[in-house]
Amino acid sequence: MSAWLDAFVPAFALLALGALLKRRLLRDDTVWAGMERLIYWVLLPSLIVAALAPLDLASLPLGRIAVAIWIALGIGTVVSVLLARALGHGHPAMTSVLQGGIRFNNLMGFAIVGALFGAEGTGFGAVATGIIVPFVQTVTTLAFAFDGKRGPPRPATVVRHLVLNPLLLAVAVGFAIAMLGGLPPGLAPTVQALGRASVALGLLCVGAALSLDSFTDRVGTQAATGVLKLAVMPALTWGLCSALGVPPLALAVAVIFMALPTAATSYVMARAMGGDAPLMAAITTTEHIAAIATLPFWVWLVAP
Repeated sequence: MSAWLDAFVPAFALLALGALLKRRLLRDDTVWAGMERLIYWVLLPSLIVAALAPLDLASLPLGRIAVAIWIALGIGTVVSVLLARALGHGHPAMTSVLQGGIRFNNLMGFAIVGALFGAEGTGFGAVATGIIVPFVQTVTTLAFAFDGKRGPPRPATVVRHLVLNPLLLAVAVGFAIAMLGGLPPGLAPTVQALGRASVALGLLCVGAALSLDSFTDRVGTQAATGVLKLAVMPALTWGLCSALGVPPLALAVAVIFMALPTAATSYVMARAMGGDAPLMAAITTTEHIAAIATLPFWVWLVAP
């Protein structure tokens, strides 16, 4: 029980503290925007590199994990689009349902698997991030581009979005360093220290971005998207990983990462690219609140 409390209480307490700080102490949006950029471009990539660098890549079931996650994400993408159409939503709202259905809050994932499974769990979390992010970034970029108002996206644009994504760059660097034998002395603790800072600051920023004013915005759409993200996606991943013979710890981390609520940056992307930002804010908030119940359930179900 103490391990569970150590894993979940800090994660959700930091979300609540971030919401409180935004409303009482740090009300300036530019403060939070600066922290988000620092986390996205420096701290979270450092965490990924530090987690991947010491891994023995030859011993990891990378292929099986990737197949399981990509199939689950492919199914989730199709279901998200069909769900939005069934609910009568136009293209902007569809992109919000899609982001709510397949994107994930990796900072919360790292906090939980690190507390439960230690450095090995964090390493598998970095692997899961490296598998999920390329798919999600490609699909969401294409979804926003095909809005009927502009021509089809140029392949070079999509490639540029992926190549310049700091999380993908961190995964590539981390795998390269792992193949070379790990980070050298002196540099390793520096990168690790930066990575540790990402989790607490990141969860505070996520909490600050949540909006309790959005609960009544298209409740049925929020509920359906939440069920897809927090129940269907991890169930698909669990079934696929089991069928493919993924080892227990890798299976547990893959399921936990696919059971995470959508990323808080989904709202930023919706606002910047012509999506339905109010609906995205509502989905993001309700998924994080619902995850208080669903995430412990999935951990209980799949933890080795």
